[in-house]
Amino acid sequence: MKILVISAYPNRVGFNYAIKRKVLNNINNEKNEVTEIDLYEQGFDPVLRFDENNRRRDLVNEPYTASYRNLVKSADFFIFIYPIWWGGMPAIMKGFIDRVFVKGFAYKYNGISPVGLLGGKKAWIITTNDTPFLYAKIFYQDYGKVLKNQVLKMCGIKTIKHSQLYFVRHSTEKKRLDFLSTLSLFAKKI
Repeated sequence: MKILVISAYPNRVGFNYAIKRKVLNNINNEKNEVTEIDLYEQGFDPVLRFDENNRRRDLVNEPYTASYRNLVKSADFFIFIYPIWWGGMPAIMKGFIDRVFVKGFAYKYNGISPVGLLGGKKAWIITTNDTPFLYAKIFYQDYGKVLKNQVLKMCGIKTIKHSQLYFVRHSTEKKRLDFLSTLSLFAKKI
């Protein structure tokens, strides 16, 4: 299976980076082909530009994102790894979605209904945040679910798992290690 890991975290010694390393180290490379896109490491430009030379309807053919579209198209399984900041994904991840998962490539419209063009693919979303669990569940019921519900689903991609670690800054080392262990076990099953 072709697996595409897409991560957005700028600190190479932070917990989200440890998550990425743990997941990558536990995927069976004998039965899977793994490609990684570290958006910060690659210096991905998340800024959309629209003017007379850059039209929204032409994003499907944008040269800058062509290699990323090819990776997305060839992948069978996606793993998204990022922290929740201000209730959503980091701007660089949002920019990646805006520039790569575009109309004509990832979805189209049949009348007013969206039709996913990336059907048959699956995803695993891994997020962390600094919000207490109950607060996130009661007041932010969509906390970390925008990618699953408003992006991937519309593109025809089925999210099979969403792993979240809440309140990271006040979590114990044991809680973080248990989370990493749970991720390792799931990564080995892919």
